[in-house]
Amino acid sequence: MTALTAPLVLVAGAGRLPELVAESLDRAGRPFRILAIRGFAERAMRARAAASVDLLDIAGVLAILKAWGPVSVVPAGGVSRPNPAAILNAAAALRNRDALKAIASGGDDRLLRGALALLEENGHGIVGVHEAAPDLLSPEGIMGRFRPDAAAAESIAAGRALLSALAPYDVGQAAVMVAQRAIAVEGPEGTDRMLARARGLGRKPFGYGAAQAGTVLVKVAKRGQDLRVDLPAIGPRTVVNAAAAGCSGLAIQAGFTLIIDRPATVAAADRAGLFLTGVSLDA
Repeated sequence: MTALTAPLVLVAGAGRLPELVAESLDRAGRPFRILAIRGFAERAMRARAAASVDLLDIAGVLAILKAWGPVSVVPAGGVSRPNPAAILNAAAALRNRDALKAIASGGDDRLLRGALALLEENGHGIVGVHEAAPDLLSPEGIMGRFRPDAAAAESIAAGRALLSALAPYDVGQAAVMVAQRAIAVEGPEGTDRMLARARGLGRKPFGYGAAQAGTVLVKVAKRGQDLRVDLPAIGPRTVVNAAAAGCSGLAIQAGFTLIIDRPATVAAADRAGLFLTGVSLDA
């Protein structure tokens, strides 16, 4: 039995993504259980959950999965990154404290990989949303009514090259580009706050002036990123914030970017006059 064929457990955090994954699994006729994270999972997921657990109750999570197992876990939805000390205290009985301290101090990627390793060491496979619900990923090509012009195409190419070069340094997955120049690069604050910075830098004075031609949000998966837990994602709010930042459109990596509620996201782009396109990094 492989991770993809074992019974699935959808671990539901915050936001709409867990609900969309559940709907995708329902459409595919794939049976699954839901394990809701208290304080994060939305009402729809809590109502369907077979069990609920606290974020740092690692022993409780493992006990539930063992009772249901062997199972494969599909992590979906947001959770706040806990204090590393809390992680150490909760997991001290499961792994060497020094190893966990190294995991927790090494950035979000290492923290996430450490959490996966705990599950895998206890016999559970990990299935990414891109594997469990591939219909939620961006297709390649234009979505919506608008297309990038020549200036935007130049910005898209430069953004792809920039983010590929920065991938080994564990920075974010997105940048706002104007031709060959980066106005803002995503850091730990996330795409929305990066777009707020870009507005102040690109719409002068004070974020209210005219944006520069060819301003584009480019978002791709980091090379070497564990896609099972950290796919790039956009949604209607991303489009609204990109428009406020003066972007003429969004270019996202086809096949590797989640679109939260694609119809609503495309409609938001059309209303704002922005293009939305899925691009290949090999293009």
